Amino acid sequence: MAIFAGLIIGKLRLEKWVEDYVYKIHVGVGHETARQTFRERLAGARWNTADILKKVWLYIIIAIGIGGFIHGYVPQDFLTHYAGKGNPFAVPVAVALGVPLYSNAAGVIPIVYALMEKGMSMGTVLAFMMAVTALSLPEMIILRKVLKTPLLGVFAGIMTVTIIAVGYIFNAVL
Repeated sequence: MAIFAGLIIGKLRLEKWVEDYVYKIHVGVGHETARQTFRERLAGARWNTADILKKVWLYIIIAIGIGGFIHGYVPQDFLTHYAGKGNPFAVPVAVALGVPLYSNAAGVIPIVYALMEKGMSMGTVLAFMMAVTALSLPEMIILRKVLKTPLLGVFAGIMTVTIIAVGYIFNAVL
């Protein structure tokens, strides 16, 4: 999906809609990782791991809570009615439900598990998961810092179409 979307965006030549400061960033300048000892690299890896955990632990806890709530309190009829196996619009509904949420891929797993337990099909759950991680409103706000609005719209449109297509394909196969 990412390769497909990247090829489309590349063919459209939309570089003019990337914020100007992005082209002025030089990655890796000033970093001398090749001269670090194993201990220094290990210390850096430990620091980076702790830094990532500090940023995501709350989202994982929230996702586990949402997953537990869905599993225990959301009536099964609600989910099967709007995003169940018999609804031909289940995939777009799942994508629309995922947009206001925000989580990383690991954080959404408990929610995905609970949705599968409630009767959602694999493709619909997969589409929901992809929408939460790639199309969420907070994700669009973050991307807006480097992409101008027209390119952000193209990105969101391509992602929406491909996520829905992947959902339908998985539902047809599984």
